[in-house]
Amino acid sequence: MSQPSTHVIAIGNAIVDVMAPCADSLIEQLGLVRGGMTLVDTARAQELYDAMGPAREISGGSAANTLAGLAALGSKCAFIGQVADDQLGEVFAHDIRAGGISFATRPRSAEPPTARCLIFVTPDGQRTMNTYLGASQYLPAAALDEAAIADAGILYLEGYLWDPEEPRAAMRRAISAARNAGRKVAFTLSDAFVISRHGDDFRALIAAGEIDILFANHLELAALTGHKDFHAGIDQLKAKVPLLVVTRGELGAVAATGGELFDVPAEPVAKVVDTTGAGDLFAAGFLHAHVEGRSVTDCLTLGAVCAAEIISHYGARPEADLRELAARRLG
Repeated sequence: MSQPSTHVIAIGNAIVDVMAPCADSLIEQLGLVRGGMTLVDTARAQELYDAMGPAREISGGSAANTLAGLAALGSKCAFIGQVADDQLGEVFAHDIRAGGISFATRPRSAEPPTARCLIFVTPDGQRTMNTYLGASQYLPAAALDEAAIADAGILYLEGYLWDPEEPRAAMRRAISAARNAGRKVAFTLSDAFVISRHGDDFRALIAAGEIDILFANHLELAALTGHKDFHAGIDQLKAKVPLLVVTRGELGAVAATGGELFDVPAEPVAKVVDTTGAGDLFAAGFLHAHVEGRSVTDCLTLGAVCAAEIISHYGARPEADLRELAARRLG
């Protein structure tokens, strides 16, 4: 098997995040699910946007955020995701390419518009996300560059994008392309609501040995396994996934591989400003260290370092020099 020319290629939602601080009372007033992610239609998206205070627009999307972190750390990355031929689509494409990430998916000329996520951030840093998927849910299998997938060391898939039918078919095809080329497949479960809808699919992929690296948080682990007890959930999955990685917020993160369990604490943060993208950047740090061939403990540590950086400011794209942070922490 040849050496990959790209470290990580990801498939995910191409979304522009629209973020604004808000009072706790506004969350209740709008009937939002505090701290969660809710899919919204066009009318609801407009209603929520109208209720927002002054906002910042930052390119986002879970897998794209992960790639932004990976590229900032020095990994060579590529992204596959669907935007529309509109202003937000241009913003997304510019931002991801400016970050050094290859992005060749052609924009759609038809409706709906480019996806956006309306994020309300309360004073405690908690983010409440409301996602209008727009064009991103119309990624066709024909948009895949299978040669690029076969030439990447890791295919990274975003659970959020499993929900719409068309990109789900594209992701299944991408898994086949990666596995036929002998490459690794990494999958992030994204959110418990995705598991409530597609948990059987995910469990089938795991049982079939299609997933090499699985990322989850403690809530997603419970939803996937049916175990409220954290360690019972780990025990159920650890023999089925070669590398299982589970984050626990302020309690740190755990990885299970080769019959061993590894545990690291969360990195200290002076003030939690916004938790948007914490899991995405944790995955970035972990995967970068994994690509470099570092120990599992180092992978977890770099994941925690990147997560700590992202929650210290607004937005899900890194602002500090991640390479410098990595060098300072890992040497």
